[in-house]
Amino acid sequence: MTPGHEWFDVREAQPGIFIIEEPHHVERVKSHLIVGDDRAILVDTGMGVANIRDIVESLTDLPVTVVNSHAHWDHVGGNHLFEEILIHPAEADALVKGYHNERMRNWFGPEVLTGPLPGDVNLDTLAIPPSRATGMLHEGQLFDLGNRMLEVLHCPGHSPGGIVLLDRANGILFSTDVAYAGYLYAFAGDELHTYQRSLNRLAALAPELRVLYPSHNAPSISPFLLPRMADLLARVIDGEPPSSTNNDVAVYDDGDVGVYLFPA
Repeated sequence: MTPGHEWFDVREAQPGIFIIEEPHHVERVKSHLIVGDDRAILVDTGMGVANIRDIVESLTDLPVTVVNSHAHWDHVGGNHLFEEILIHPAEADALVKGYHNERMRNWFGPEVLTGPLPGDVNLDTLAIPPSRATGMLHEGQLFDLGNRMLEVLHCPGHSPGGIVLLDRANGILFSTDVAYAGYLYAFAGDELHTYQRSLNRLAALAPELRVLYPSHNAPSISPFLLPRMADLLARVIDGEPPSSTNNDVAVYDDGDVGVYLFPA
């Protein structure tokens, strides 16, 4: 086995859709490889702990374009391994900065690891190299993979350039960090209102969808969690008191959906 492969758990959710999970970290981040007849899209490149390109090349020999859902560290770690990288313009500058070792060490302490790091990983040197977008993502942009069409929806709130990918024909939404079961990360102020509008938009699509593939926690979720997420954010905006607080983070708990509200 190639060093680092044990860091990933790979499953084919349905023909042509691979979930590449990093299960040994509490974030359980998931990248998605979507393979068509002519080309493939890799939604995000993970934490950068192990070589995700090796995994991708074991699954397809088609040309692969990286589509970054946003520029947070746990989604761009393997960008430098790929030639074609697309991201929304609002976050393109963040790729060039990378993530230095001091920040990375803070994200890999024993309190967040649920399994071993690959043997060749040194926490004293682990970093995410800078990468550079080769193109930009825009609202309504279409990717024709051969037998599957993906549409870019700009859904800011969690991050300014956050996007999801919609497969209308098959009722599939790659919901990235915008929507997943568990606690959504939201920020007080204008960004909270922005996030709620994005979730309202996705909630309106719920009757047309069969399944969501998010970037964290459960590998797939029901589209009918979307209206509950939108409703919870609306209640937060309307002043509903939090279920609890953790330092300066307000915690809202509504069963299988929730919100961590960080200060602006």
